[in-house]
Amino acid sequence: MANIKSAMKRAKTNEISRLRNKMVKTNLKTSVKKFDLAVTEGNVEAAQEAYRLASKKIDMAVTKGVLHKNTAARKKSTLARIINKMTA
Repeated sequence: MANIKSAMKRAKTNEISRLRNKMVKTNLKTSVKKFDLAVTEGNVEAAQEAYRLASKKIDMAVTKGVLHKNTAARKKSTLARIINKMTA
């Protein structure tokens, strides 16, 4: 642990940020897994609802600075392609 007061404060804020980022990532992964589960079951309505939720979580991760905007766009595009194949 650091001895300098500002370094101790910085270590504390880094830990808070790490926990927040972990929470956001975990929620995102869970929502994507729910989407995948709905797709494998073949339930179109549940998949569409899960897609909306996953898309929202992806956007939230971008605003929190957890994901880059291009990464988010790629993930949303992949999910959209899957759901479009289901409905077509």
